[in-house]
Amino acid sequence: MLKKGKIIKIISNLYSVKVNDEIIECQARGKFRKEEITPLVGDLCEIDYENKYIINILSRNNFLTRPMIANVDVALIVVSVKLPNLSLNLLDKMISIVSLKEIIPVICFSKLDLLNKNEKKELKNIIKYYKKIGYQVLINKDLRKIKKALKNKTVVITGQTGAGKSTLLNRLNKDLNLKTDEISLSLGRGKHTTRHVELFKFKDFYIADTPGFSSLDFKDFTKEEIKKSFKEFSNYNCEFKNCLHDKEKRCQVKEAVERKEILQSRYDNYLDFIKKV
Repeated sequence: MLKKGKIIKIISNLYSVKVNDEIIECQARGKFRKEEITPLVGDLCEIDYENKYIINILSRNNFLTRPMIANVDVALIVVSVKLPNLSLNLLDKMISIVSLKEIIPVICFSKLDLLNKNEKKELKNIIKYYKKIGYQVLINKDLRKIKKALKNKTVVITGQTGAGKSTLLNRLNKDLNLKTDEISLSLGRGKHTTRHVELFKFKDFYIADTPGFSSLDFKDFTKEEIKKSFKEFSNYNCEFKNCLHDKEKRCQVKEAVERKEILQSRYDNYLDFIKKV
C-alpha cells in the first residue's frame, strides 16, 4: 500500500517520514542514487507502507543546499538590535538569499528594551522602510502575530548568534526548554552538536532545526539575480536595462538613494553583495 508523507528527519540512511500522525522509519530505494535524486528533509514523498521504503519524491517548491531542506515556506529572520548590535548587512543578506530561493522572509526584531530613546526612533524608521517595500516586520514579544505569520507553514529560523532565537522558540513552544545561552538550535543536544536537519511540529506549523543556515552566501547567484532580490530597485527605470546601479551614469536607483527614497544601508549592502560574486 502506498501512502503519502513528509520527510522530517534524516540520519545516515534512515528517513523518518510523517504519515498523518504516525512516524515511519524508512529506507530509500536504490533508484534515487541512480537517478541522482537526494531525498531531503521537507520532501513530500510516497512510501511503501508495509515494506518501509520511500518509492517516490514528489515535486519540490524549492530547496536549500546549506542546510539541505526542501519545500520551505518562510524564513524567520531574528535580528537583535542590541548585544549583539543591529546588523542590517546580515539582515539584507538573508532577505536576498531566501527570496531568491522563493522563500518568504519574515523579519523579527529582538531586544528592543535595550535601546535608548534616539535608538528606538532610528529603529522605527528602519522598520517603516522595510514594511514600505513589502516585508512583514514583527517584534519578538508579539507571539500572536508571529504564530499567525507561521501558521500552516514550514519554517527555517536564522539570525546572529545571541539574537534570541532559542528564547523565541521557548516562547512559541514551552515544551522545548532550550537553554537560552546555546548558540545552535540543537533543541537540547548541546552547542554545535547538530549534524542533521530536522523538522519539529509546533501547534500548527513546522520549524526546522537547521545547522549552518547563517553561513549561506551568494556564490550560487549572479549579480543580476542579486539586483532583482532588492525589490525596491524595480520601481525605477534606468536608461540601460542591464544597469547594475553601481557605476552607470544617470542611474535612477543611485538618484533615489541621494533623494533618500532608498535606504542608504540597503544600497551599500547591495554593492557589497555584488562585489562578492
